[in-house]
Amino acid sequence: MNMIKTNFTVTEFVFLGLSSQPTIRLILFIMFLFFYLLTVVGNVIIIIIIQIEPRLQTPMYFFLTNLSFLDICYTSTNVPQMLSNMVGTKTIPFSSCATQMFFSLSLGMTECVLLGVMAYDRYVAICHPLHYTLIMDQSTCIQLAAISWSSSFLSSMVINILTLSLPYCGPNVLNHFFCEVPSILRLACTDTSLTEMVVFIFSVIIVFIPFLLIVVSYARILLSVLRMRSASGRHKALSTCASHLTVVALFYGTGIFMYMRPQSKSSRAGGKIIAVFYTVVTPMLNPLIYSLRNQDVKGVLRRAVVKQRT
Repeated sequence: MNMIKTNFTVTEFVFLGLSSQPTIRLILFIMFLFFYLLTVVGNVIIIIIIQIEPRLQTPMYFFLTNLSFLDICYTSTNVPQMLSNMVGTKTIPFSSCATQMFFSLSLGMTECVLLGVMAYDRYVAICHPLHYTLIMDQSTCIQLAAISWSSSFLSSMVINILTLSLPYCGPNVLNHFFCEVPSILRLACTDTSLTEMVVFIFSVIIVFIPFLLIVVSYARILLSVLRMRSASGRHKALSTCASHLTVVALFYGTGIFMYMRPQSKSSRAGGKIIAVFYTVVTPMLNPLIYSLRNQDVKGVLRRAVVKQRT
């Protein structure tokens, strides 16, 4: 395939995917299809449990519902395209690539902000329990969720407009398995330093600031837990935070590594492996983490199983 730049405007992109070996592609197809189905089913179960159980109608589970819905949308934006590339065509029209890039980045940023909001919710619940219902009332929860979604979609719109305004005259071979800003920028026929700077600035605002909120919130939570006299109280407080911290470590660790490093120093093969984690693995693990480590969710599941048997 010709990799020399031409004067023609690119109308489609060609994915290299994760492997060029048919056998490996088939194995990856089966594995990622299983992961995708597990992600959708697991998150749908979490949403249903929260909606039907009156005791779970609290701010923490309201945000968890948002997170589960977000993970379904996020993985559905990227994984079907990846599965199609493994068994069918490896091309995608420019317009479809732009749409996928917008929603993928929007939903990824939303998860960053939402995880920060969930950390703040845990901080208020543990450090200010007497004022929790007053501070985190229904109106505040809805506003925080709306800010998470709207700010991320607006930020993604700015980044995508700048990225798509650059000239793409060839090559059109995308060394990735879905359309993502860092990989698209590598194919631009002009200097991308300004766009990379804008991406970095928005990454600081949408990714790093919520991450700092998470760090500060859990630092305060840890100090508050250490002052607790009751061992059972400390265990309960830490157990409610453990699942959230696990999700934060998985998602933020890979996201920051991908978006907040210079493109010139980024390994393309390594970038694809990192992208698999935050587009496939993390959305799949979220419902497992929250169901296995959350006593309330496990209690509802146990009662449902017992009721079904009887």
